[in-house]
Amino acid sequence: MIELGVNIDHVATLRQARRTWEPDPVWAAVEAHLGGADGITVHLREDRRHIQDEDVRKLRDLTQVKLNLEMAATEEMVAIACALRPEMAMLVPEARQEITTEGGLDVVGQEARLRVIVARLGEAGIVTSAFIDPDVAQVEAAARIGVRVCEVHTGPYAHAFHKAGRDALSPAVVAEIDKVRAAGEAIRALGMRFNAGHALNYYNVQPIARLPGVRELHIGHAIVSRAVFSGLREAVREMKRLMREAAGRPA
Repeated sequence: MIELGVNIDHVATLRQARRTWEPDPVWAAVEAHLGGADGITVHLREDRRHIQDEDVRKLRDLTQVKLNLEMAATEEMVAIACALRPEMAMLVPEARQEITTEGGLDVVGQEARLRVIVARLGEAGIVTSAFIDPDVAQVEAAARIGVRVCEVHTGPYAHAFHKAGRDALSPAVVAEIDKVRAAGEAIRALGMRFNAGHALNYYNVQPIARLPGVRELHIGHAIVSRAVFSGLREAVREMKRLMREAAGRPA
């Protein structure tokens, strides 16, 4: 059954706007879990723009929900992950000037270095994921470095969907869905778990949730934005309903 990982980075973004103690990401994680989230995702960025080290420690110590730590492939982040031992560590590209993660990790261009990092995380008992573009060459490289999960970047699909006026049958949107589908098939054929995420929202999530074999979607900004008006628990509940409704129908 398809699962939902809720990214709560932007709860911390709101807190950091005033450098205060609220809203609390740990409380957000509990509310998301009560709404049906199967996991919580946070991105501990090198510049600490939203999630802080203490947030990750508290999420690890105080909550009972699966924790996915998004992280750059750096020595600092590997050390933090090995100390805290989240259930999953997702390797992502990171640039200081970007607003959010743009584009997948170039596994092909840094296989040797990433293979060592994946091995270290595995020795700590952490499942490792790679956030990649829907490119079969990147999928194959991810398999070679030993990750057990690939999360396919759905940003280009989401942007095409918006540009096409939310028409899921437009040629541009269908072309992007087909890329994600092909990547998912390659991921599964190589024995890895097929996840997807980035820029998914209440309007565009169903065509992705309907793809064969997709195990988990990671969604953050749309859910936190909806929560401003409906509350986090209800925002999570509605997203999961849409996902499961779509997953129950053939692609």
